[in-house]
Amino acid sequence: MRQIILDTETTGLSWERGNRVVEIGCVEFVERRPSGRTYHQYIKPDCDFEAGAQEVTGLSLERLANEPTMEQVVDEFLEFIKGAELIIHNAAFDVGFLNNELSICGPQYGKLADHVPNIEDSLLIARQRYPGQRNSLDALCKRLGVDNSHRQLHGALLDAQLLGEVYIGLTSGQEEIGFGDPAAIAAQQSPASFQIDPTAVRPRVIVLADEFAAHQARLEKLRKKAGKCVWDAFDPPAVVAEA
Repeated sequence: MRQIILDTETTGLSWERGNRVVEIGCVEFVERRPSGRTYHQYIKPDCDFEAGAQEVTGLSLERLANEPTMEQVVDEFLEFIKGAELIIHNAAFDVGFLNNELSICGPQYGKLADHVPNIEDSLLIARQRYPGQRNSLDALCKRLGVDNSHRQLHGALLDAQLLGEVYIGLTSGQEEIGFGDPAAIAAQQSPASFQIDPTAVRPRVIVLADEFAAHQARLEKLRKKAGKCVWDAFDPPAVVAEA
């Protein structure tokens, strides 16, 4: 499996307002390990930086004056990512910008999704794993033990390298529990895996009367809502003790 961890830097936050891509960084993973291949390119835009964007990236129009335009590097960039799954943090942002760049380069380039089989958003993965928490790249580095002490400015290649480590941390253990293995998934989802034998011998427990009443009230709600209750297949407690 070939994956490309991708990040961009831009002149502002909205391609709809005319902001452009000024840096692309890509790190290739093969079978979930860095292959050693990277793609890194600064790009000369045809617009100025918005307030704040220059400080975040440390880039300027003067710094980029002698860099190639997107039209000059688009074929090389697309060749590098061709056929690989893209991993992007907050993918909607980068994909929107790159689709705009491809449109400017010409209709023959289509959209980013036309060149890759899948685009995965690591931000969505992080939000599912850590709901309600900060899931920026810096926050995830700290949470997952990824050293980002050298990240003083946003840089596309550096951020792609950090994201690669974060992504592995976010998705570690999937192979061990059968993710990606169709046979294992089918076995886990098989109805036989969830069959219950009501005749099996189980330990009998003693509960307090008020606990038993609360339990029965809860089961009744389940019966009304779902039409049945799996607990009905089991015997009631052996003894109901007074509180």
